[in-house]
Amino acid sequence: MKKFLKYLGLGFLSTFLTATPGLGAERISFYYPPFGEFSLSVNSLETFAKKGKIDQDFSFYASRATPQQLAQLRDLLQQKFNVTPTLVSQVTYSPIGEEVVQQLGELLLTESRQNGFYAIRASLILAAADREGLTVVNLLRKFPSNTVRVNFTGGLEVVNDLSQLLKKRDEVVASLQKEAIAQAANSKIDFSKQPDLRSPGKFRWQKKTFDLNDFSRSRRLPVDIYLPEAAQSTKELASPPFPLIVISHGIASDRSTFVYLAEHLASYGFAVAVLEHPGSNAERFQQYFAGLAGPPDPAEFINRPLDIKYLLNELERLNKSDPTLQGKLNFQQVGAIGQSFGGYTVLALAGANINFEQLRQNCNPNYSSFNLSLFLQCEANKLPRRNYELKDDRIKVIMAINPIDSLVLGEGGISQIKIPVMLVAGSQDIFAPPVSEQIRPFTWLSDSNKYLALIENATHFSAIAEPTSGNNVLPVPPALLGPDRAPVYSYLNALGVAFLETHLLNRPEYRSYLQPSYARFISKEPLNLSLLQSLSADQFNQIWNESAPTLGDATPTGNSKVKNLPSP
Repeated sequence: MKKFLKYLGLGFLSTFLTATPGLGAERISFYYPPFGEFSLSVNSLETFAKKGKIDQDFSFYASRATPQQLAQLRDLLQQKFNVTPTLVSQVTYSPIGEEVVQQLGELLLTESRQNGFYAIRASLILAAADREGLTVVNLLRKFPSNTVRVNFTGGLEVVNDLSQLLKKRDEVVASLQKEAIAQAANSKIDFSKQPDLRSPGKFRWQKKTFDLNDFSRSRRLPVDIYLPEAAQSTKELASPPFPLIVISHGIASDRSTFVYLAEHLASYGFAVAVLEHPGSNAERFQQYFAGLAGPPDPAEFINRPLDIKYLLNELERLNKSDPTLQGKLNFQQVGAIGQSFGGYTVLALAGANINFEQLRQNCNPNYSSFNLSLFLQCEANKLPRRNYELKDDRIKVIMAINPIDSLVLGEGGISQIKIPVMLVAGSQDIFAPPVSEQIRPFTWLSDSNKYLALIENATHFSAIAEPTSGNNVLPVPPALLGPDRAPVYSYLNALGVAFLETHLLNRPEYRSYLQPSYARFISKEPLNLSLLQSLSADQFNQIWNESAPTLGDATPTGNSKVKNLPSP
Protein backbone atom coordinates (compact mmCIF):
# COMPACT_ATOMS: atom_id res chain seq x y z
CA MET A 1 0.00 0.00 0.00
CA LYS A 2 2.78 2.45 0.93
CA LYS A 3 4.55 1.67 -2.32
CA PHE A 4 1.32 2.32 -4.22
CA LEU A 5 0.79 5.67 -2.46
CA LYS A 6 4.35 6.72 -3.25
CA TYR A 7 3.77 5.76 -6.86
CA LEU A 8 0.47 7.64 -6.79
CA GLY A 9 2.07 10.69 -5.25
CA LEU A 10 4.65 10.73 -8.00
CA GLY A 11 1.81 10.13 -10.38
CA PHE A 12 0.15 13.32 -9.19
CA LEU A 13 3.40 15.22 -9.60
CA SER A 14 3.74 13.72 -13.04
CA THR A 15 0.12 14.57 -13.75
CA PHE A 16 0.85 18.16 -12.82
CA LEU A 17 3.75 17.94 -15.21
CA THR A 18 2.03 15.75 -17.74
CA ALA A 19 -0.93 17.89 -18.09
CA THR A 20 1.40 20.71 -18.89
CA PRO A 21 1.79 20.58 -22.63
CA GLY A 22 3.64 23.34 -24.25
CA LEU A 23 4.50 25.77 -26.90
CA GLY A 24 7.19 26.84 -24.52
CA ALA A 25 6.74 26.41 -20.76
CA GLU A 26 10.03 27.38 -19.14
CA ARG A 27 9.11 26.92 -15.48
CA ILE A 28 6.63 25.13 -13.24
CA SER A 29 5.43 27.36 -10.43
CA PHE A 30 3.99 25.97 -7.17
CA TYR A 31 2.04 28.48 -5.08
CA TYR A 32 1.75 27.19 -1.50
CA PRO A 33 0.48 29.75 1.02
CA PRO A 34 1.66 30.86 3.53
CA PHE A 35 5.11 29.75 2.37
CA GLY A 36 4.98 31.61 -0.91
CA GLU A 37 5.81 30.48 -4.42
CA PHE A 38 8.33 27.87 -5.50
CA SER A 39 9.39 27.12 -9.04
CA LEU A 40 11.33 24.59 -11.03
CA SER A 41 12.73 24.96 -14.53
CA VAL A 42 11.69 22.58 -17.27
CA ASN A 43 15.34 22.33 -18.32
CA SER A 44 16.19 20.88 -14.90
CA LEU A 45 13.57 18.19 -15.31
CA GLU A 46 14.71 17.42 -18.83
CA THR A 47 18.33 17.10 -17.69
CA PHE A 48 17.28 14.79 -14.90
CA ALA A 49 15.11 12.72 -17.25
CA LYS A 50 17.72 12.30 -19.98
CA LYS A 51 20.98 12.22 -17.99
CA GLY A 52 19.97 11.46 -14.44
CA LYS A 53 21.76 14.61 -13.25
CA ILE A 54 20.36 16.82 -10.48
CA ASP A 55 21.26 20.47 -10.98
CA GLN A 56 21.06 23.23 -8.39
CA ASP A 57 17.50 24.17 -9.38
CA PHE A 58 16.18 20.63 -8.93
CA SER A 59 18.26 19.78 -5.84
CA PHE A 60 15.83 21.58 -3.50
CA TYR A 61 13.12 19.08 -4.47
CA ALA A 62 15.33 16.06 -5.02
CA SER A 63 16.76 16.28 -1.50
CA ARG A 64 13.27 15.68 -0.12
CA ALA A 65 12.71 12.45 -2.05
CA THR A 66 14.09 8.96 -1.54
CA PRO A 67 16.36 7.37 -4.18
CA GLN A 68 13.51 5.01 -5.06
CA GLN A 69 11.09 7.91 -5.57
CA LEU A 70 13.60 9.72 -7.77
CA ALA A 71 14.12 6.58 -9.84
CA GLN A 72 10.36 6.23 -10.28
CA LEU A 73 10.04 9.87 -11.25
CA ARG A 74 12.80 9.55 -13.82
CA ASP A 75 11.14 6.48 -15.30
CA LEU A 76 7.92 8.42 -15.52
CA LEU A 77 9.59 11.42 -17.16
CA GLN A 78 11.14 9.12 -19.75
CA GLN A 79 7.91 7.24 -20.44
CA LYS A 80 6.59 7.72 -23.95
CA PHE A 81 2.84 7.29 -24.35
CA ASN A 82 2.01 5.71 -27.69
CA VAL A 83 -1.06 7.70 -28.63
CA THR A 84 -1.86 9.54 -31.82
CA PRO A 85 -2.87 13.21 -31.95
CA THR A 86 -6.19 12.07 -33.43
CA LEU A 87 -6.85 9.82 -30.45
CA VAL A 88 -5.94 12.60 -27.99
CA SER A 89 -8.11 15.06 -29.88
CA GLN A 90 -11.09 12.71 -30.00
CA VAL A 91 -10.89 11.97 -26.29
CA THR A 92 -10.30 15.51 -25.07
CA TYR A 93 -13.09 16.91 -27.26
CA SER A 94 -15.58 14.27 -26.06
CA PRO A 95 -18.01 15.17 -23.25
CA ILE A 96 -16.28 12.88 -20.76
CA GLY A 97 -12.81 14.01 -21.83
CA GLU A 98 -13.78 17.67 -21.50
CA GLU A 99 -15.02 17.08 -17.95
CA VAL A 100 -11.76 15.37 -16.99
CA VAL A 101 -9.57 18.08 -18.51
CA GLN A 102 -11.75 20.81 -16.97
CA GLN A 103 -11.19 19.35 -13.51
CA LEU A 104 -7.48 18.92 -14.19
CA GLY A 105 -7.43 22.57 -15.23
CA GLU A 106 -8.36 23.54 -11.67
CA LEU A 107 -4.97 22.22 -10.59
CA LEU A 108 -2.90 23.23 -13.61
CA LEU A 109 -3.31 26.91 -14.29
CA THR A 110 -2.06 29.24 -16.97
CA GLU A 111 0.44 32.00 -16.24
CA SER A 112 -2.47 34.36 -15.51
CA ARG A 113 -3.83 31.81 -12.99
CA GLN A 114 -6.80 30.83 -15.15
CA ASN A 115 -8.15 27.29 -15.47
CA GLY A 116 -5.70 25.45 -17.73
CA PHE A 117 -8.38 23.60 -19.72
CA TYR A 118 -7.59 24.96 -23.20
CA ALA A 119 -3.83 24.99 -22.63
CA ILE A 120 -3.85 21.41 -21.43
CA ARG A 121 -5.93 20.17 -24.33
CA ALA A 122 -3.85 22.00 -26.93
CA SER A 123 -0.53 20.88 -25.48
CA LEU A 124 -1.64 17.24 -25.22
CA ILE A 125 -2.50 17.22 -28.90
CA LEU A 126 0.67 19.06 -29.92
CA ALA A 127 2.89 16.75 -27.88
CA ALA A 128 1.24 13.66 -29.38
CA ALA A 129 1.87 15.11 -32.86
CA ASP A 130 5.52 15.93 -32.16
CA ARG A 131 8.18 13.54 -33.48
CA GLU A 132 9.39 12.96 -29.88
CA GLY A 133 5.90 11.85 -28.95
CA LEU A 134 3.83 12.34 -25.83
CA THR A 135 6.19 12.53 -22.86
CA VAL A 136 6.01 14.57 -19.68
CA VAL A 137 8.85 16.86 -20.72
CA ASN A 138 7.47 17.29 -24.21
CA LEU A 139 4.09 18.21 -22.74
CA LEU A 140 5.79 20.93 -20.75
CA ARG A 141 7.55 22.14 -23.86
CA LYS A 142 4.22 22.48 -25.66
CA PHE A 143 2.36 24.35 -22.91
CA PRO A 144 1.27 27.70 -24.41
CA SER A 145 2.72 29.99 -21.74
CA ASN A 146 6.11 30.55 -20.15
CA THR A 147 4.99 29.28 -16.76
CA VAL A 148 2.76 26.42 -15.69
CA ARG A 149 1.19 27.39 -12.38
CA VAL A 150 0.27 24.45 -10.16
CA ASN A 151 -2.48 24.86 -7.58
CA PHE A 152 -0.31 23.14 -5.03
CA THR A 153 -2.74 23.56 -2.14
CA GLY A 154 -5.53 22.03 -4.19
CA GLY A 155 -3.20 19.29 -5.35
CA LEU A 156 -2.24 18.41 -1.78
CA GLU A 157 -5.91 18.28 -0.84
CA VAL A 158 -6.55 15.88 -3.69
CA VAL A 159 -3.60 13.68 -2.70
CA ASN A 160 -4.68 13.74 0.95
CA ASP A 161 -8.29 12.90 0.08
CA LEU A 162 -7.18 10.11 -2.22
CA SER A 163 -4.79 8.65 0.35
CA GLN A 164 -7.60 8.61 2.93
CA LEU A 165 -9.95 7.02 0.42
CA LEU A 166 -7.43 4.29 -0.41
CA LYS A 167 -6.77 3.67 3.26
CA LYS A 168 -10.49 3.27 3.93
CA ARG A 169 -10.82 0.99 0.91
CA ASP A 170 -7.96 -1.22 2.09
CA GLU A 171 -9.41 -1.43 5.59
CA VAL A 172 -12.83 -2.39 4.24
CA VAL A 173 -11.25 -5.07 2.04
CA ALA A 174 -9.15 -6.36 4.96
CA SER A 175 -12.22 -6.54 7.19
CA LEU A 176 -14.17 -8.55 4.62
CA GLN A 177 -11.21 -10.87 4.08
CA LYS A 178 -10.98 -11.42 7.84
CA GLU A 179 -14.67 -12.30 7.98
CA ALA A 180 -14.33 -14.72 5.05
CA ILE A 181 -11.33 -16.43 6.69
CA ALA A 182 -13.26 -16.81 9.95
CA GLN A 183 -16.17 -18.40 8.11
CA ALA A 184 -13.86 -20.68 6.14
CA ALA A 185 -12.33 -21.99 9.37
CA ASN A 186 -15.65 -23.64 10.26
CA SER A 187 -15.74 -25.77 7.11
CA LYS A 188 -15.12 -29.52 7.32
CA ILE A 189 -15.05 -30.12 3.55
CA ASP A 190 -11.86 -31.52 2.03
CA PHE A 191 -11.91 -29.90 -1.41
CA SER A 192 -8.81 -31.81 -2.48
CA LYS A 193 -11.08 -34.87 -2.72
CA GLN A 194 -13.82 -33.02 -4.59
CA PRO A 195 -13.97 -32.55 -8.40
CA ASP A 196 -11.81 -29.57 -9.41
CA LEU A 197 -14.10 -27.04 -11.08
CA ARG A 198 -11.08 -25.15 -12.35
CA SER A 199 -10.38 -28.03 -14.74
CA PRO A 200 -12.39 -28.41 -17.96
CA GLY A 201 -15.56 -30.47 -17.87
CA LYS A 202 -16.31 -33.60 -19.88
CA PHE A 203 -18.24 -32.06 -22.76
CA ARG A 204 -16.76 -31.45 -26.16
CA TRP A 205 -18.10 -28.38 -27.89
CA GLN A 206 -18.19 -26.56 -31.22
CA LYS A 207 -18.06 -22.86 -31.94
CA LYS A 208 -20.56 -21.41 -34.39
CA THR A 209 -20.67 -17.77 -35.52
CA PHE A 210 -23.78 -15.85 -36.54
CA ASP A 211 -24.25 -12.32 -37.87
CA LEU A 212 -27.51 -10.95 -36.54
CA ASN A 213 -29.05 -7.67 -37.65
CA ASP A 214 -31.59 -5.71 -35.67
CA PHE A 215 -32.76 -3.47 -38.50
CA SER A 216 -35.15 -1.56 -36.25
CA ARG A 217 -32.15 -0.13 -34.35
CA SER A 218 -29.52 -0.39 -37.12
CA ARG A 219 -27.48 -2.75 -34.95
CA ARG A 220 -25.32 -5.51 -36.41
CA LEU A 221 -24.62 -8.10 -33.73
CA PRO A 222 -21.84 -10.66 -34.35
CA VAL A 223 -22.34 -13.65 -32.04
CA ASP A 224 -20.22 -16.68 -31.24
CA ILE A 225 -22.10 -19.68 -29.91
CA TYR A 226 -20.16 -22.29 -27.95
CA LEU A 227 -22.37 -25.36 -28.25
CA PRO A 228 -21.76 -28.58 -26.30
CA GLU A 229 -22.01 -31.81 -28.20
CA ALA A 230 -24.63 -34.29 -26.99
CA ALA A 231 -23.27 -37.20 -24.98
CA GLN A 232 -23.33 -40.51 -26.76
CA SER A 233 -23.06 -43.07 -23.98
CA THR A 234 -21.87 -41.39 -20.78
CA LYS A 235 -24.65 -41.35 -18.21
CA GLU A 236 -23.07 -38.46 -16.30
CA LEU A 237 -23.52 -36.08 -19.20
CA ALA A 238 -26.76 -34.41 -20.18
CA SER A 239 -28.37 -34.15 -23.59
CA PRO A 240 -29.88 -31.13 -25.29
CA PRO A 241 -31.53 -28.74 -24.82
CA PHE A 242 -28.59 -27.14 -23.03
CA PRO A 243 -28.89 -24.26 -20.56
CA LEU A 244 -27.95 -20.96 -22.22
CA ILE A 245 -25.50 -18.36 -20.90
CA VAL A 246 -25.06 -14.94 -22.53
CA ILE A 247 -21.83 -12.95 -22.02
CA SER A 248 -21.69 -9.14 -22.40
CA HIS A 249 -18.26 -7.53 -22.81
CA GLY A 250 -17.09 -4.22 -21.36
CA ILE A 251 -16.49 -0.94 -23.14
CA ALA A 252 -13.90 -1.02 -25.98
CA SER A 253 -13.79 -4.84 -25.84
CA ASP A 254 -15.14 -7.56 -28.11
CA ARG A 255 -16.37 -11.13 -28.03
CA SER A 256 -12.85 -12.51 -27.59
CA THR A 257 -12.63 -10.97 -24.11
CA PHE A 258 -14.12 -13.96 -22.30
CA VAL A 259 -13.27 -16.85 -24.62
CA TYR A 260 -11.66 -18.71 -21.72
CA LEU A 261 -14.88 -18.54 -19.67
CA ALA A 262 -17.13 -19.42 -22.61
CA GLU A 263 -15.05 -22.50 -23.46
CA HIS A 264 -14.94 -23.59 -19.83
CA LEU A 265 -18.70 -23.31 -19.34
CA ALA A 266 -19.31 -25.13 -22.64
CA SER A 267 -17.17 -28.01 -21.35
CA TYR A 268 -19.65 -28.32 -18.46
CA GLY A 269 -22.65 -28.53 -20.74
CA PHE A 270 -23.70 -24.89 -21.01
CA ALA A 271 -24.42 -23.34 -24.39
CA VAL A 272 -22.71 -19.93 -24.34
CA ALA A 273 -23.57 -16.98 -26.58
CA VAL A 274 -20.96 -14.20 -26.68
CA LEU A 275 -22.04 -11.15 -28.63
CA GLU A 276 -20.58 -7.76 -29.50
CA HIS A 277 -22.32 -4.48 -28.72
CA PRO A 278 -21.70 -2.38 -31.86
CA GLY A 279 -22.02 1.01 -30.16
CA SER A 280 -19.30 0.42 -27.56
CA ASN A 281 -17.12 -2.45 -28.81
CA ALA A 282 -13.46 -2.38 -29.82
CA GLU A 283 -14.28 -1.73 -33.49
CA ARG A 284 -16.34 1.34 -32.62
CA PHE A 285 -13.56 2.73 -30.45
CA GLN A 286 -10.99 2.11 -33.17
CA GLN A 287 -13.15 4.17 -35.52
CA TYR A 288 -13.65 6.82 -32.88
CA PHE A 289 -9.95 7.14 -32.09
CA ALA A 290 -9.22 7.36 -35.82
CA GLY A 291 -11.69 10.23 -36.18
CA LEU A 292 -14.10 8.15 -38.27
CA ALA A 293 -16.96 8.05 -35.75
CA GLY A 294 -18.31 10.05 -32.85
CA PRO A 295 -18.01 9.07 -29.17
CA PRO A 296 -20.26 6.33 -27.79
CA ASP A 297 -23.82 7.57 -27.45
CA PRO A 298 -25.61 7.68 -24.05
CA ALA A 299 -28.22 5.48 -25.73
CA GLU A 300 -25.78 2.58 -25.17
CA PHE A 301 -27.24 2.34 -21.67
CA ILE A 302 -30.48 1.31 -23.38
CA ASN A 303 -29.16 -0.44 -26.47
CA ARG A 304 -26.90 -2.87 -24.64
CA PRO A 305 -29.70 -4.60 -22.70
CA LEU A 306 -31.86 -4.45 -25.84
CA ASP A 307 -29.03 -6.21 -27.73
CA ILE A 308 -29.32 -9.12 -25.29
CA LYS A 309 -33.11 -9.18 -25.60
CA TYR A 310 -32.85 -9.23 -29.39
CA LEU A 311 -30.20 -11.97 -29.23
CA LEU A 312 -32.45 -14.16 -27.09
CA ASN A 313 -35.38 -13.55 -29.44
CA GLU A 314 -33.31 -14.51 -32.45
CA LEU A 315 -31.86 -17.58 -30.76
CA GLU A 316 -35.37 -18.71 -29.88
CA ARG A 317 -36.26 -18.40 -33.56
CA LEU A 318 -33.09 -20.19 -34.70
CA ASN A 319 -33.66 -22.89 -32.09
CA LYS A 320 -36.75 -23.82 -34.07
CA SER A 321 -35.47 -23.35 -37.62
CA ASP A 322 -31.67 -23.53 -37.89
CA PRO A 323 -30.35 -27.11 -38.34
CA THR A 324 -27.22 -26.39 -36.29
CA LEU A 325 -29.17 -25.10 -33.28
CA GLN A 326 -32.55 -26.75 -33.59
CA GLY A 327 -33.77 -28.01 -30.21
CA LYS A 328 -30.39 -27.50 -28.55
CA LEU A 329 -31.05 -24.41 -26.39
CA ASN A 330 -33.10 -24.35 -23.20
CA PHE A 331 -34.79 -20.98 -22.75
CA GLN A 332 -36.17 -21.98 -19.36
CA GLN A 333 -32.58 -21.96 -18.06
CA VAL A 334 -30.90 -18.72 -19.15
CA GLY A 335 -28.13 -16.89 -17.30
CA ALA A 336 -26.13 -13.74 -18.11
CA ILE A 337 -22.56 -12.69 -17.34
CA GLY A 338 -21.13 -9.21 -17.93
CA GLN A 339 -17.99 -7.22 -17.13
CA SER A 340 -17.76 -3.45 -16.44
CA PHE A 341 -20.32 -1.82 -18.80
CA GLY A 342 -21.43 -5.39 -19.43
CA GLY A 343 -21.90 -5.73 -15.67
CA TYR A 344 -24.32 -2.81 -15.79
CA THR A 345 -25.99 -4.50 -18.78
CA VAL A 346 -26.79 -7.73 -16.95
CA LEU A 347 -27.91 -5.88 -13.81
CA ALA A 348 -30.38 -3.92 -15.94
CA LEU A 349 -31.59 -7.14 -17.58
CA ALA A 350 -32.11 -8.61 -14.10
CA GLY A 351 -34.53 -5.83 -13.19
CA ALA A 352 -32.48 -2.81 -12.03
CA ASN A 353 -34.03 0.32 -13.53
CA ILE A 354 -32.03 3.42 -14.40
CA ASN A 355 -32.20 5.79 -11.43
CA PHE A 356 -32.84 9.11 -13.18
CA GLU A 357 -33.56 10.99 -9.95
CA GLN A 358 -30.17 10.09 -8.52
CA LEU A 359 -28.46 10.97 -11.80
CA ARG A 360 -30.23 14.33 -11.83
CA GLN A 361 -29.13 15.12 -8.29
CA ASN A 362 -25.51 14.07 -8.60
CA CYS A 363 -24.40 14.60 -12.18
CA ASN A 364 -23.63 18.30 -12.49
CA PRO A 365 -20.72 20.37 -13.83
CA ASN A 366 -19.26 20.81 -10.34
CA TYR A 367 -19.04 17.19 -9.28
CA SER A 368 -15.64 15.68 -8.77
CA SER A 369 -14.68 12.11 -8.04
CA PHE A 370 -11.89 9.57 -7.91
CA ASN A 371 -14.41 7.07 -9.26
CA LEU A 372 -13.69 7.20 -12.99
CA SER A 373 -16.79 5.19 -13.84
CA LEU A 374 -19.00 8.10 -12.74
CA PHE A 375 -17.96 10.05 -15.83
CA LEU A 376 -19.47 7.27 -17.92
CA GLN A 377 -22.46 6.68 -15.64
CA CYS A 378 -23.41 10.36 -15.77
CA GLU A 379 -23.74 10.11 -19.55
CA ALA A 380 -27.02 8.29 -18.85
CA ASN A 381 -28.33 11.57 -17.43
CA LYS A 382 -28.58 12.80 -21.04
CA LEU A 383 -31.15 10.14 -21.93
CA PRO A 384 -34.82 11.10 -22.35
CA ARG A 385 -36.69 10.46 -19.09
CA ARG A 386 -38.72 7.32 -19.82
CA ASN A 387 -39.63 4.08 -18.16
CA TYR A 388 -37.33 1.88 -20.22
CA GLU A 389 -38.31 -1.79 -20.26
CA LEU A 390 -34.90 -3.43 -19.95
CA LYS A 391 -35.68 -6.40 -17.72
CA ASP A 392 -35.84 -9.83 -19.38
CA ASP A 393 -37.72 -12.47 -17.40
CA ARG A 394 -36.00 -15.26 -19.33
CA ILE A 395 -32.79 -14.51 -17.43
CA LYS A 396 -32.80 -16.42 -14.14
CA VAL A 397 -29.31 -15.68 -12.72
CA ILE A 398 -26.57 -13.12 -13.38
CA MET A 399 -22.86 -12.73 -12.69
CA ALA A 400 -21.58 -9.13 -12.80
CA ILE A 401 -17.79 -8.65 -12.91
CA ASN A 402 -16.47 -5.16 -12.02
CA PRO A 403 -19.91 -3.67 -12.75
CA ILE A 404 -20.60 0.08 -12.82
CA ASP A 405 -23.85 0.83 -11.04
CA SER A 406 -23.64 3.15 -8.02
CA LEU A 407 -25.16 6.21 -9.74
CA VAL A 408 -26.86 4.94 -12.88
CA LEU A 409 -28.76 2.27 -10.93
CA GLY A 410 -28.16 3.10 -7.28
CA GLU A 411 -29.90 1.45 -4.36
CA GLY A 412 -33.29 2.14 -5.90
CA GLY A 413 -32.36 0.14 -8.99
CA ILE A 414 -30.23 -2.64 -7.48
CA SER A 415 -32.81 -3.46 -4.80
CA GLN A 416 -35.34 -4.34 -7.53
CA ILE A 417 -33.36 -7.43 -8.57
CA LYS A 418 -35.10 -10.60 -7.38
CA ILE A 419 -32.88 -13.33 -8.87
CA PRO A 420 -29.56 -14.87 -7.71
CA VAL A 421 -26.57 -12.56 -8.28
CA MET A 422 -22.81 -12.92 -7.99
CA LEU A 423 -20.77 -9.72 -7.92
CA VAL A 424 -17.02 -9.87 -8.57
CA ALA A 425 -14.72 -7.07 -7.37
CA GLY A 426 -11.00 -6.32 -7.66
CA SER A 427 -9.45 -4.46 -4.73
CA GLN A 428 -7.19 -2.37 -7.00
CA ASP A 429 -9.85 -1.43 -9.54
CA ILE A 430 -9.57 2.34 -10.10
CA PHE A 431 -12.11 2.46 -12.93
CA ALA A 432 -14.98 0.81 -11.03
CA PRO A 433 -13.78 1.11 -7.41
CA PRO A 434 -14.81 -1.93 -5.36
CA VAL A 435 -16.30 -0.18 -2.32
CA SER A 436 -18.65 2.10 -4.23
CA GLU A 437 -19.40 -0.09 -7.27
CA GLN A 438 -19.56 -3.65 -5.88
CA ILE A 439 -19.24 -3.95 -2.08
CA ARG A 440 -21.82 -1.39 -1.06
CA PRO A 441 -24.21 -2.31 -3.93
CA PHE A 442 -23.96 -5.91 -2.69
CA THR A 443 -25.75 -4.77 0.49
CA TRP A 444 -28.60 -3.40 -1.65
CA LEU A 445 -29.41 -6.78 -3.21
CA SER A 446 -32.60 -8.18 -1.68
CA ASP A 447 -32.45 -11.81 -2.85
CA SER A 448 -30.85 -14.13 -0.29
CA ASN A 449 -28.99 -16.01 -3.03
CA LYS A 450 -26.25 -13.43 -3.52
CA TYR A 451 -22.46 -13.71 -3.48
CA LEU A 452 -19.56 -11.28 -3.35
CA ALA A 453 -16.25 -12.52 -4.76
CA LEU A 454 -13.45 -10.16 -3.76
CA ILE A 455 -10.03 -10.54 -5.38
CA GLU A 456 -7.16 -8.80 -3.63
CA ASN A 457 -4.75 -6.89 -5.92
CA ALA A 458 -6.96 -7.49 -8.96
CA THR A 459 -7.58 -4.54 -11.28
CA HIS A 460 -10.32 -3.64 -13.75
CA PHE A 461 -8.45 -5.68 -16.38
CA SER A 462 -7.65 -8.82 -14.38
CA ALA A 463 -10.68 -10.77 -15.62
CA ILE A 464 -10.17 -9.80 -19.26
CA ALA A 465 -8.36 -12.15 -21.62
CA GLU A 466 -5.03 -10.98 -23.00
CA PRO A 467 -5.78 -9.04 -26.21
CA THR A 468 -4.94 -10.67 -29.49
CA SER A 469 -2.16 -9.10 -31.54
CA GLY A 470 -3.08 -5.64 -32.74
CA ASN A 471 -6.37 -5.64 -30.83
CA ASN A 472 -5.36 -3.60 -27.80
CA VAL A 473 -7.60 -0.61 -28.41
CA LEU A 474 -7.01 1.28 -25.17
CA PRO A 475 -3.34 2.09 -24.42
CA VAL A 476 -3.41 0.92 -20.79
CA PRO A 477 -0.09 1.37 -18.92
CA PRO A 478 1.30 -1.98 -17.68
CA ALA A 479 1.19 -0.73 -14.07
CA LEU A 480 -2.62 -0.64 -14.27
CA LEU A 481 -3.00 -4.19 -15.57
CA GLY A 482 -2.06 -5.85 -12.29
CA PRO A 483 -0.43 -9.23 -11.58
CA ASP A 484 -0.56 -12.25 -13.89
CA ARG A 485 -4.22 -12.84 -14.72
CA ALA A 486 -4.23 -16.65 -14.86
CA PRO A 487 -5.44 -17.16 -11.25
CA VAL A 488 -8.38 -14.81 -11.86
CA TYR A 489 -9.39 -16.81 -14.92
CA SER A 490 -9.38 -19.98 -12.81
CA TYR A 491 -11.49 -18.31 -10.10
CA LEU A 492 -14.14 -17.18 -12.56
CA ASN A 493 -14.17 -20.58 -14.28
CA ALA A 494 -14.72 -22.42 -11.00
CA LEU A 495 -17.14 -19.96 -9.41
CA GLY A 496 -19.05 -19.59 -12.67
CA VAL A 497 -19.66 -23.35 -12.87
CA ALA A 498 -20.60 -23.60 -9.18
CA PHE A 499 -22.95 -20.60 -9.28
CA LEU A 500 -24.73 -21.64 -12.47
CA GLU A 501 -25.02 -25.31 -11.54
CA THR A 502 -26.45 -24.38 -8.13
CA HIS A 503 -28.87 -21.60 -9.00
CA LEU A 504 -29.69 -22.10 -12.68
CA LEU A 505 -29.78 -25.90 -12.82
CA ASN A 506 -30.79 -26.41 -9.16
CA ARG A 507 -28.03 -28.91 -8.41
CA PRO A 508 -27.43 -28.67 -4.64
CA GLU A 509 -24.29 -30.80 -4.81
CA TYR A 510 -22.47 -27.73 -6.20
CA ARG A 511 -23.51 -25.42 -3.34
CA SER A 512 -20.52 -26.47 -1.23
CA TYR A 513 -18.27 -24.68 -3.73
CA LEU A 514 -20.04 -21.40 -3.00
CA GLN A 515 -18.47 -21.12 0.43
CA PRO A 516 -15.59 -19.01 1.80
CA SER A 517 -13.66 -22.22 2.44
CA TYR A 518 -13.61 -23.12 -1.26
CA ALA A 519 -12.47 -19.62 -2.23
CA ARG A 520 -9.68 -19.96 0.30
CA PHE A 521 -8.79 -23.42 -1.05
CA ILE A 522 -8.26 -22.19 -4.63
CA SER A 523 -6.82 -18.79 -3.67
CA LYS A 524 -3.32 -17.92 -4.89
CA GLU A 525 -1.16 -15.00 -3.81
CA PRO A 526 -1.01 -12.16 -4.60
CA LEU A 527 -4.53 -12.43 -6.03
CA ASN A 528 -6.12 -13.75 -2.86
CA LEU A 529 -9.78 -14.70 -3.29
CA SER A 530 -12.51 -14.18 -0.68
CA LEU A 531 -16.17 -15.14 -1.00
CA LEU A 532 -19.04 -13.82 1.11
CA GLN A 533 -22.74 -14.55 0.93
CA SER A 534 -24.02 -12.02 3.43
CA LEU A 535 -23.22 -8.42 4.27
CA SER A 536 -25.95 -6.15 5.58
CA ALA A 537 -26.04 -2.39 5.22
CA ASP A 538 -25.57 -2.08 9.00
CA GLN A 539 -22.52 -4.34 8.91
CA PHE A 540 -21.05 -2.37 6.04
CA ASN A 541 -21.69 0.94 7.81
CA GLN A 542 -20.01 -0.36 10.93
CA ILE A 543 -16.95 -1.47 8.95
CA TRP A 544 -16.85 1.87 7.17
CA ASN A 545 -17.18 3.94 10.34
CA GLU A 546 -14.49 1.96 12.14
CA SER A 547 -11.98 2.42 9.33
CA ALA A 548 -9.91 5.56 8.64
CA PRO A 549 -11.50 9.01 9.21
CA THR A 550 -14.25 9.90 6.75
CA LEU A 551 -13.87 12.79 4.36
CA GLY A 552 -17.06 14.55 5.38
CA ASP A 553 -20.22 13.63 3.56
CA ALA A 554 -18.63 11.70 0.77
CA THR A 555 -21.56 9.74 -0.54
CA PRO A 556 -22.51 10.12 -4.19
CA THR A 557 -25.22 12.50 -2.96
CA GLY A 558 -22.95 14.70 -0.90
CA ASN A 559 -21.03 17.84 -1.80
CA SER A 560 -17.56 16.59 -1.01
CA LYS A 561 -14.83 16.73 -3.63
CA VAL A 562 -14.57 12.98 -3.28
CA LYS A 563 -18.04 11.77 -4.05
CA ASN A 564 -17.56 8.08 -4.42
CA LEU A 565 -17.05 7.39 -0.73
CA PRO A 566 -20.03 5.42 0.51
CA SER A 567 -20.55 6.83 3.98
CA PRO A 568 -23.81 5.76 5.63
